[in-house]
Amino acid sequence: MKTKFLTIALSLFTVVAIAQKKEIRNAGKAVDKGSYAEAKTLLDQAEANLANAKDKQKADFYLYKGQAYLGSGENVSTEDLMTAAEAYKKAQELGANDAAEGLSAVTNSLIQSAIDDQNEERYSEAADKLYAGYNLNPQDTLYLYFAASNAINARDYDRALEYYEDLRDLGYVGSETEFVATNKATGEEEVMNEAQRDLMVKAGEYINPEDRVSPSKSGEIAKNIALIYISQGDEDKAIAAMEDAKRANPDDADLLQSEADMYYQMGEKDKYQEIMEGIVQRDPNNPTLYYNLGVSTFEMGDTDKAVEYYKKALELDPSLTDARLNIAAAILAKEALIVEEMNGLGMSKADTEKYDELAEQRKELYKEALPYLEDVVENNPENVDAMRTTMNIYYQLGENDKGDAIQAKLDGTE
Repeated sequence: MKTKFLTIALSLFTVVAIAQKKEIRNAGKAVDKGSYAEAKTLLDQAEANLANAKDKQKADFYLYKGQAYLGSGENVSTEDLMTAAEAYKKAQELGANDAAEGLSAVTNSLIQSAIDDQNEERYSEAADKLYAGYNLNPQDTLYLYFAASNAINARDYDRALEYYEDLRDLGYVGSETEFVATNKATGEEEVMNEAQRDLMVKAGEYINPEDRVSPSKSGEIAKNIALIYISQGDEDKAIAAMEDAKRANPDDADLLQSEADMYYQMGEKDKYQEIMEGIVQRDPNNPTLYYNLGVSTFEMGDTDKAVEYYKKALELDPSLTDARLNIAAAILAKEALIVEEMNGLGMSKADTEKYDELAEQRKELYKEALPYLEDVVENNPENVDAMRTTMNIYYQLGENDKGDAIQAKLDGTE
């Protein structure tokens, strides 16, 4: 009697195994047809007895599961993509040859979907997918970097801080070598891989080959960590994070700039100024540094020094329109004190003489600012604010024809 019972049990097991094998095989056929929902149903049925299957069957099961949840790779939810990834990993452990290719396809789908989300300003979703891509491929720390950037854009500062601190602890630098050459037909520089660039140069289609190393991102990462701490009201942690970064990268100019930006955000303009002046000594031909110093110096109330910095920026880069605008703004800022004094005068002869004197000083300010504004209007005619200010100055100086000409442009009659 016991022998018969054992025989029946074994027979039942054989039937189950055959059915399970058939379900797995049919799931594979459904995947091949693109019937992913059908494949998922068949795999769900087979999974109940998967523990009793042979390794080859298990490998097929997980491979098909990965393929079913990945589907076409388009418009797939993050949850399904991660299910596919886990399945592919198990298939790979069991020796499935196509599993590595499947994992790569999952990563590509995640990253492309993240790019689409980013372009549509769905930053939180993009951060989720990029971080998932990083977890699938921990060697690709660039995904973690972009996950942090998207978390910042999503205003999810706690998550951004976590990612940035991971990057810092990993020693992520992010600098890359770019292989550049100039297209002879268009005159434009283009970035290619090294082999392609060298081939194009050899063929004579490109000239001026150059290898460029992109700047380190360590300064940006340290700055963002510090700024998040500042936004959380923890300035001590911000300063400590920056000091740690400086100890690890003492000669990183971008990091020094980030430190200056940190103190600027904290409202410590004197400290900002001190650090920036040190940076200028290291890089005296950088117009952006002088421009930024002009901004902070003006905010600190030293108008004349601010104008000096702006003029130095223009000397190094004559195309800096904002520097011209800021010079004009700094000059015209002196008008407020003159007007205040004029309004406080009485009707006596002495007061009248003083009023005329101040009015002349006011005109001199207009004349001093005017060339910078005229330059902006000439080269950036779309700058409406500059046009309005220039027009008003013309009228104040009695140059009505010039004022009328700008008014006509503003009215759209020319």
